[in-house]
Amino acid sequence: MADEEGPTVELRQRKKLKSSENKESVKEEKISDTPIPERAPKRSHMTFSQHVSLDSFGCGSFKVFLVFSDLDSSEEYWSDVLFQRFAKIFIGCLAAVTSGMMYALYLSAYHERKFWFSNRQELEREITFQGDSAIYYSYYKDMLKAPSFERGVYELTHNNKTVSLKTINAVQQMSLYPELIASVLYQATGSNEIIEPVYFYIGIVFGLQGIYVTALFVTSWLMSGTWLAGMLTVAWFIINRVDTTRIEYSIPLRENWALPYFACQIAALTGYLKSNLNTYGERFCYLLMSASTYTFMMMWEYSHYLLFLQAISLFLLDSFSLEQSDKVHEVYKIYIFSLFLGYLLQFENSALLVSPLLSLVVALMLAKCLQLNVKKGTFIAKIMKVINFYLVCTLTVTLNIIMKMFVPHRENGHMLKFLEVKFGLNMTKNFTMNWLLCQESLQAPSQDFFLRLTQSSLLPFYILVLIICFLSMMQVIFRRIGGKSLKETITLEDGRIGGRPEIIYHVIHTILLGSLAMVIEGLKYLWTPYVCMLAAFGVCSPELWMTLFKWLRLRTVHPVLLALILSMAVPTIIGLSLWKEFFPRLMTELMELQEFYDPDTVELMTWIKRQAPVAAVFAGSPQLMGAIKLCTGWMVTSLPLYNDDDLLKRNENIYQIYSKRSAEDIYKILTSYKANYLIVEDAICNEVGTTRGCRVKDLLDIANGHVVCEEGDKLTYSKYGRFCHEVKINYSPYVNYFTRVYWNRSYFVYKINTVISFQS
Repeated sequence: MADEEGPTVELRQRKKLKSSENKESVKEEKISDTPIPERAPKRSHMTFSQHVSLDSFGCGSFKVFLVFSDLDSSEEYWSDVLFQRFAKIFIGCLAAVTSGMMYALYLSAYHERKFWFSNRQELEREITFQGDSAIYYSYYKDMLKAPSFERGVYELTHNNKTVSLKTINAVQQMSLYPELIASVLYQATGSNEIIEPVYFYIGIVFGLQGIYVTALFVTSWLMSGTWLAGMLTVAWFIINRVDTTRIEYSIPLRENWALPYFACQIAALTGYLKSNLNTYGERFCYLLMSASTYTFMMMWEYSHYLLFLQAISLFLLDSFSLEQSDKVHEVYKIYIFSLFLGYLLQFENSALLVSPLLSLVVALMLAKCLQLNVKKGTFIAKIMKVINFYLVCTLTVTLNIIMKMFVPHRENGHMLKFLEVKFGLNMTKNFTMNWLLCQESLQAPSQDFFLRLTQSSLLPFYILVLIICFLSMMQVIFRRIGGKSLKETITLEDGRIGGRPEIIYHVIHTILLGSLAMVIEGLKYLWTPYVCMLAAFGVCSPELWMTLFKWLRLRTVHPVLLALILSMAVPTIIGLSLWKEFFPRLMTELMELQEFYDPDTVELMTWIKRQAPVAAVFAGSPQLMGAIKLCTGWMVTSLPLYNDDDLLKRNENIYQIYSKRSAEDIYKILTSYKANYLIVEDAICNEVGTTRGCRVKDLLDIANGHVVCEEGDKLTYSKYGRFCHEVKINYSPYVNYFTRVYWNRSYFVYKINTVISFQS
């Protein structure tokens, strides 16, 4: 019976299957006859393989039709997303490049209005380069006059035609790589037939400033996710340009060449630290960071100190486990590569080997090798973090001391002494130290600085953004220390802006720079651009507003929606207010014709070129000597450079012409440097400074012990009058040593007698 039932059951199943297939075919025919209404495209979250598997289970041709319909709608959706993303990137890049170009054109127009450059002779144009700027540009001229590039480089590296009795490697000592590159580009591009050398030189610097602004734009854009932040960054940078850059006062300064590359490096580092970056973007950021770090190090002799602060920021970022250690240590490798390559190409510059940057990076890598793999969040892991921090600090100091013991280097003793006196650790009567302390750029920032930043609304928003980011960062750190697990991917709803590694790096870095800027005003040119970038990022970032709303526990309005609205409304309102208040001022500056008129200096330079012997050596204030070197090419006794102890000593000795010293003493000082002519400046001799005690003659009197000091030293009277006054009277013994050969309202030129004739 069982055998008989088997075939019958199988037969019944076949019949049922047949009938079902017939019914299905009838349904398909009916469906094919009736028109199918058009449906709105819907998003399909199924893959093609999932759709095919449904069809393989007998869903029929209608299912297949729906599959391809969903695929078409999905392709349209993703194409729309890609188009929107491309349009956003294109508009942002266009805005960034346009901002940089407009800023460069603005600088060019402002410079023309300020100095009337196109209407002046070459000598009058060169006089606009003041102090050390004149020295840099003079070497650019020397490179253009050289018969070949190799010969020009050799003359600069073995230069004995600038400072008397001294042969210097000007390329290494003054970081003249920008001038070398500019001279090569000027001749290689055929620009010598189109444009004058001075226009080409300042054009490159203005172009770099445009790149500077573009890099700040991109950095703020990367942090906030909207190019609106970049526009606000540029607006604040230009409005506060008195405190963001010194390009208006001194074009050839090293920082004007170097800081644009540092801004590019920061932009690349910001992208590199982002958690959601793909492989190709990460590789691009790494290459850009490597190139810009090395170029920055070659352009400025103090660049490794700034990179040292950056390395400290990355070390703290790594210490709190706020980013993968592998990424941070890849940046350390870039530092080491740039340092050693710079050491080789900067004529074995030992300053790079004894720099704190190298000691810190080597200590960090050694500490990583000694680090043990311990489970995060445990008590042992916390102890290991503290030990690792102590180990890195100890190794850094030890390695730096060892390197200075075994590596021959020029000890910048004046810098250490200056810091000791600056922070009240030491007292001194030394002229050079006190003169440096009296420089405005080395004093604490004035109240006007903070007032200007507040009037442009920059400082209030910066403080708000910094507080929110810092508190959120500390919240994340304490959670990690407590062993709590946090999501790797941060969404807008999380309201945790302090968990993003690139934000934490910038917060730490800006705090370090700001701390130094509060002590030395000159460092504000490094910090204020950071302030513009961070403030603009904050007000344009929905994550920052969402973080604030999450702390306030806002429930009346949907916090995500309100954060998105504020991230667009607040910067728009700020931008409109800045436009209304400051745009007319910028246009007025371009319309005003300023006057730069210095006929006395022009007459002095003209007399030197016409009357002085070619082999003559001039002595005077370092600032004036820089102008003489540029405008005439004559040899001088000193230069306005402050990174060389010997030049600083020369400057102090030459400045004795404004002290209460005898004619014989001054004569001995000048002849020891083989000087033939002495130039006395009436502005220094009769200086009436607002701060008594900071005039050159006051500082000289303190150094020579001719006044009562605060420590209660005894009063010492000088039996000689002030030399710069006495020499003008033309009586003995001054006329025995010096003969006046030229004078005008500002300058008195004396020939130093080789044969002393004593007159009664």
